Amino acid sequence: MTLHHGLISTEHKAAAALYWQAFGGKLGRVMGPEPLALNFVERVIAPGFALGARDRFGALVGVIGFRTQHGSFVGGGWPDLRACYGPVGGAWRAGCLRLLAHDLPPGTMMVDGIAVHRDARGQGVGTALIEELSRLAQSLGYRALCLEVVDENLRARALYERLGFEPIGVRRSMLTRMAFTFHGVHILNRAL
Repeated sequence: MTLHHGLISTEHKAAAALYWQAFGGKLGRVMGPEPLALNFVERVIAPGFALGARDRFGALVGVIGFRTQHGSFVGGGWPDLRACYGPVGGAWRAGCLRLLAHDLPPGTMMVDGIAVHRDARGQGVGTALIEELSRLAQSLGYRALCLEVVDENLRARALYERLGFEPIGVRRSMLTRMAFTFHGVHILNRAL
């Protein structure tokens, strides 16, 4: 496996598929149906805000996106939502997505999604991506790496805590629960 900063244009479709594989179950109610969601994610990917993992054949098997004050891996805005979902579909989705938005604490880089291909799970890909992103964040002067994990994802939370992330808060909202399929998120922080 090799790690690389950024994605090349031919990896956007694979990165969107990995992202949806990891988050479609949580975001599907709002961002689905899947073909529209994949189109949206592929359209808005900012390749400079990601690290990728390639297998020995050069195929993308993992991706970790990040968010800073300067941008994010999967962002997009009203024009992208309108282009992919139409004016009405884009409008209500924009309202729902605002429920997930929040400001970053100063000096913090945030994980904007981590996804590993089903066939590569259990091989250390996720851990390698987190460690490499931590090194990148530190080299850029960030003091902390932050991430959010949904209540129901106990396995991921245990992994992050083993990697040195500490719980710093919980965010729950009745509106989020109604729009999405998760009850809340735990906010974890790793000092760099």
